[in-house]
Amino acid sequence: MSAEKRRKSRVQGGWASPSPKDVPNKQKPTEKKSSNHTPQLLVSHHDENSPSLHRGKTPLPVGPAWLGKNIDQLAAKTKFTFEEPEEEIKLKPADLVIVKPGVYDISTEPSGLSRHVLRYFPQFVELSQSESIFAALYDEIPWKQRYDIHNGVKAIQPRLTQWYSELPYTYSGLTVEANTSEWPKPLKELKQQLAEVTGIEFNSLAANLYRDGHDSIGWHSDDEPIMGKTPTIASLSFGDERVFELRKKPYPLQSGEQDYTYSQVIRLTLGSGSLLIMEGWTQTDWQHRVPKEYHDRGPRINVTFRVARPTLD
Repeated sequence: MSAEKRRKSRVQGGWASPSPKDVPNKQKPTEKKSSNHTPQLLVSHHDENSPSLHRGKTPLPVGPAWLGKNIDQLAAKTKFTFEEPEEEIKLKPADLVIVKPGVYDISTEPSGLSRHVLRYFPQFVELSQSESIFAALYDEIPWKQRYDIHNGVKAIQPRLTQWYSELPYTYSGLTVEANTSEWPKPLKELKQQLAEVTGIEFNSLAANLYRDGHDSIGWHSDDEPIMGKTPTIASLSFGDERVFELRKKPYPLQSGEQDYTYSQVIRLTLGSGSLLIMEGWTQTDWQHRVPKEYHDRGPRINVTFRVARPTLD
């Protein structure tokens, strides 16, 4: 090896590429080689710390584009930005139908601070006995047809009622006088039977007679002050079966009104001899009703046992 070649080897090192004049048959780096085939994607294998990565144009990233550190710059035109929806998305919970006996916790709050419990017994009273109870209550209770008052408008109730208690009862703008008359024998026996099962000594009851499918009671809660904050309501049915519904009370709007469009509804069919007990905060957070039905229904008597206490004015 000549002295000149040894000098170049020491300066450039073993990695130095030969000059173009030393390789006359090779294409010069500045020349473009024509080709008819589709160019392939070039992938750089340089060390990311190499100065050559920062010269000229941004090099192609190693691997897919989304792995590159400059992905925000590469996709700046299509970058996703979060925007608040113009309207709140609301979904109505699926309606529920209860057909089996049991205890149902219908609470929707996970905190456990407010519980809403239903206890359903489809045949609390045997069918043969319930028929005789219906006949006795139908004949012995002095049924009355009263009026509701809504926004100053007086409307006749589409059912017959009676109230048994030493205390007056106010609801829907109507005050029902105290009724200290003796309870019919079937009601006293049912009161004792419920005390043995629930451990509660009920002292009041409201009786309703639905003469046919057109009689009904609208959405309401048994949340009058004399019932207390968490009343236990024991509801017994006799006669023809009717649909009973509950719906969840929504949070009030800014106007103070309540929109029930997205409220969950729970349905039960209450037959003769059935018992439904509503406990906890059910009367505070839920409403219930017996809707009109437009097919043949015979008369039905519903008796709801309660514990009424005097209130402080």
